[in-house]
Amino acid sequence: MMRSRHGANKFGCFGKSWTNVYRSFHSLSSPFHYSFPATDPTVLHRVLERCRVSMDFRTASKTHARVVVLGFATYPSLVASLISTYAHFHQPHIALHVFSNVLDLFNMNLVIESLMKGGQCDVAKKVFGKMPVRDVVTWNSMIGGYVKNSRFFDALSLFRRMLSAKVEPDGFTFASVVTACARLGALCSAKWVHGLMVEKRVELNYILSAALIDMYAKCGRIDVSRQVFEEVARDHVSVWNAMISGLAIYGLAMDVTVVFSRMEMERVLPDSVTFIGILTACSHCGLVEKGRKYFGMMQNRFMIQPQLEHYGTMVDLLGRAGLMEEAYGVIKVMPMEPDVVIWRALLSACRIYRRKELGEVAIANISRLESGDFVLLSNMYCSLKNWDSAERVRQMMKMGGVRKNQW
Repeated sequence: MMRSRHGANKFGCFGKSWTNVYRSFHSLSSPFHYSFPATDPTVLHRVLERCRVSMDFRTASKTHARVVVLGFATYPSLVASLISTYAHFHQPHIALHVFSNVLDLFNMNLVIESLMKGGQCDVAKKVFGKMPVRDVVTWNSMIGGYVKNSRFFDALSLFRRMLSAKVEPDGFTFASVVTACARLGALCSAKWVHGLMVEKRVELNYILSAALIDMYAKCGRIDVSRQVFEEVARDHVSVWNAMISGLAIYGLAMDVTVVFSRMEMERVLPDSVTFIGILTACSHCGLVEKGRKYFGMMQNRFMIQPQLEHYGTMVDLLGRAGLMEEAYGVIKVMPMEPDVVIWRALLSACRIYRRKELGEVAIANISRLESGDFVLLSNMYCSLKNWDSAERVRQMMKMGGVRKNQW
């Protein structure tokens, strides 16, 4: 065993002091209390997380030593956590040293995946740049990670680099890239990516088929979405959901009902996502009776329990139609707590239909008021010529330092 000039073994300064490390962890104002043994990787990972939050470099260093002592130095999730921690403390040389202990490509890819899962895109990018070798999984982990973290331009940029590096993309690559194009609404990029898929003869599974339909709908080409829908296999509910949701975006409610009828004829069972699309289309077009019909059908015929989004679309549908009491009734019978989106839908309808009392109920249930909420309430009072209440709302905005959004 190696010993230092002070007589302790190589890791002696961390051996007996692990109790102090653990005590330090619990002193970080953490709401967690663990009963796991100190050798559990999950505990070590969470210790490092709390070190980043509290900027406790000393405890982080001790925890790193403990990771090494326990033989977890190549454990991908812990390596990712250590790299993220040292990057957070502006110690890139130590982060690089930690990564250098990972020798095989499989575990390197897992480190990238762990970093992306934790939202550490920039750290993952640096690790990616230091990798001596990469395969298609490496590129997919980076591109997919960018998409999941809403960094769509970065995803497309890296995809172009991937092609320049002569790495052949696969279905997973294209699924991420198509999603990036959809979220950006970038039609030129969408056409280019779709063209590559055709050129490379990429086999369309239901994931890619649904992604293409969704991409063209979000890029303003619902006609191409329809064309893709007619050409691909339609044996999975996701493909139908993409078409229904795409049509709903454009308020094509009657087309949505036609597609749903075809779905039943082709014996594809709908799911909860299907009905979100249908109810959204009904809401956008003010089709109250059809909305009620499909909301009931979902529960009684297909045994699908409504989720928050279903209730939200029903409140929006009824509120837009001026059926305020029914909309509020839907909120009251919900088995879960209504979210801020539902209360804002009710508040917006109250402004349109001048329902002061219900508007005040909605405001009272929005825990964190934003400028738009105050404006809706103020406008509602103004429409009722209740100038004193409108002025009171404006004073509340001033006192709270809330400003109208500037466009």
